[in-house]
Amino acid sequence: MKIAIAGAGIGGLVAALSLKQAGFDDIQVYERVAELRPLGVGINLLPHAMRELTELGLADAVSAIGTAPAELSYHNRFGQRIWSEPRGVAAGYSWPQLSVHRGRLQMLLVDAVRERLGADAIRLGHSVRSVTTAGGTAHAVFHHDGSPVEVDADVFVAADGINSAVRRRRHPEEGEPVWNGLILWRGTARVPAFLDGRTMIMAGDDEQKFVAYPLSAPDADGLITVNFIAEIRTDGTRPAGADWNRPVAAAPIVELFRDWTFDWLDVPGVIASADEILEYPMVDRNPLDRWTEGRSTLLGDAAHAMYPNGSNGASQAIIDARTLAYELATAGDVDAALAAYDERRRPATAALLELTRQQGPERVMVLARERAPQGFERIEDVLSPAELTEIATGYKRAAGFDPATLNTRPSLSPAVARTDARL
Repeated sequence: MKIAIAGAGIGGLVAALSLKQAGFDDIQVYERVAELRPLGVGINLLPHAMRELTELGLADAVSAIGTAPAELSYHNRFGQRIWSEPRGVAAGYSWPQLSVHRGRLQMLLVDAVRERLGADAIRLGHSVRSVTTAGGTAHAVFHHDGSPVEVDADVFVAADGINSAVRRRRHPEEGEPVWNGLILWRGTARVPAFLDGRTMIMAGDDEQKFVAYPLSAPDADGLITVNFIAEIRTDGTRPAGADWNRPVAAAPIVELFRDWTFDWLDVPGVIASADEILEYPMVDRNPLDRWTEGRSTLLGDAAHAMYPNGSNGASQAIIDARTLAYELATAGDVDAALAAYDERRRPATAALLELTRQQGPERVMVLARERAPQGFERIEDVLSPAELTEIATGYKRAAGFDPATLNTRPSLSPAVARTDARL
């Protein structure tokens, strides 16, 4: 079976590795850029993603480039703690949560694909222009060095991101990604460790928010590298584009957060220390009625781009990739496999997308501001422990990573699943 994948991002690369592990050998990844570089800032790999990377044999390599947060803590604009919870193995998972630099993770996956599938498994400078399916074949046309390149495959996987060319051709009426009025600025900085040096924090609400988490352990001077996201609701003027390629100056953002100096974190100081700041409108895509057309299907942000509330985008792309490979290896035929993949992943991600539009687990911050806009003495007077717990656990259930479910569900590695089934 010949499988073509458009996009050498995290989803496309994990799909290639998963398909190889599942027993497929004729796999080709096509990437539009002419050179892959370790771009981006930090992302979180939640335990359900780390389970899949572990089953791909990548746990040690990924752990070597990341750090495991011990706790996630929500705060209001005054730095007062609303809710904290342990993360990863400390929360009862069999796998950790890791914070990693997106670009370093992508390059790690690139190396793994080339090692396992061959040096020519990723073809750069190939921009997909069209995909048509008929008679059990997907016919794709790419542009490379100004010339068309035609590719026939038994399965075509569009993992080409939020601005997917394949999705755009299927749904020309869809237009630009949906913007919710928030602007985000992302960056990394070298700053003094805060709290215990291993805590991911979120402060603010749905109008203005600051997120920070370590990407390294404290050094001898007590400094850590942190990834941060600063966001604010705007007057409705949207910046052009929806990618992370727009650098901006730090000073105006520092001014927006100048009063956010807590006794445990200097927010404007973190922003001012950034190596580079990239601007992005908070956008997503409305759910589709189907991802699969004939022998072509969507994966990752091309299928279900969602807000970063819950830190789940990369993790969901990884689950997509693993599920697709599993279904292709275990279903009766290709069409049944693609239908099963669509049925398993599309409703689940649509439900999760809706939760992110409702702030996901960050809803505790919104409720705290609505009920106590000037702060509080005791969070119990604002939000009950039961209410806080339900918001957190409800999101985990919807995202498929509550500990009990994740630790016991069957493997998405076909060989392991077959072994488990015999026990």
